Amino acid sequence: MAELTQSPKVAGKTLLELIKTPWALIIVILALVAVLDPGNWTEIVIFAGKALAHTGQYILFAVLLLSYLKATGAEVMVARAFEGRETRMIFLAALFGGLAPFCSCEVIPFIAGLLALGAPLSAVMAFWLSSPLIDPPTLLITAGALGWPFAIGKAVAAVALGLFGGFAVRALTRGGAFAEPLREYKPAGCCGCGPKQDDKPVWTFWQEPERRVRFRAEFVQNGLFLLKWLALAYVLEALLVSYVPADLIARAVGGEGVLPIIVAALVGMPAYLNSYVAPPLLAGLMEQGMTAGAAMAFMVAGAVSSIPAMAAVWSLVKPRVFATYLGLGVGGAIVTGILFQMV
Repeated sequence: MAELTQSPKVAGKTLLELIKTPWALIIVILALVAVLDPGNWTEIVIFAGKALAHTGQYILFAVLLLSYLKATGAEVMVARAFEGRETRMIFLAALFGGLAPFCSCEVIPFIAGLLALGAPLSAVMAFWLSSPLIDPPTLLITAGALGWPFAIGKAVAAVALGLFGGFAVRALTRGGAFAEPLREYKPAGCCGCGPKQDDKPVWTFWQEPERRVRFRAEFVQNGLFLLKWLALAYVLEALLVSYVPADLIARAVGGEGVLPIIVAALVGMPAYLNSYVAPPLLAGLMEQGMTAGAAMAFMVAGAVSSIPAMAAVWSLVKPRVFATYLGLGVGGAIVTGILFQMV
């Protein structure tokens, strides 16, 4: 009897979770197109399907790489970047930030653990600014959607922004700011309580059954995650190309000069798109008249100031540190866009 009374709740919860998924949104979008504009339905599906198939090779390699890093425990290498002299820490933190395959859940205890253990805020800020911008899967997906020059430019921007933020915070700290950056914080426990610097990666992970299981689990989880978000991204790109007038995009973020780049950065800040959805949509916007510099500023600002990242920063650090983080991110996005446009 208890099972009968609980089943509807479980079924209802499962149905609600299904409705919130990108798959459900894709079905709704395509259904609306079929009803409102049936003549264009086939073209949109073919456009999205071809784009997804083109990116499939990058998805496969990215998922294999990410699963390998997770199974070997390569995350512990990042913790070693926060040992030694402060200048060295900033450089290594900015570099490893572009390589670390951390989810938003893992970043929170990692950063909190480093600050609680006394790691300098300058090095932590370098990692915090560079990490949301790029990682191996994002690099490959960006290359597939926007080309390797854009992907490499974003990777360089991630490291450069990390270095700029790290050394800027270092200068401010020496002037007396940020004496106690952390709020009172208690790790959630879902991903541990920070980095374990004594651990060592196991590169031949297939020799241990537990690591083989983790590899398979990560492969399936990350593969489905990337597939669903990219499928949604390409459907949205198809809608964008089909229904949004090119002159509207050109007026907002097109044209030469600094103003479109500033506008793109400010628009990208609240209009967060994760790093897997943004490249395909920006490809569509660039076809409609968005400049390369504005696209880069939009992508950088959106990643740095994403809702999850902002929530994590706000929960960990005091308002002054939060404002500095946000200012460095948006300012860095504008500078990156200007430089990328010039190149």
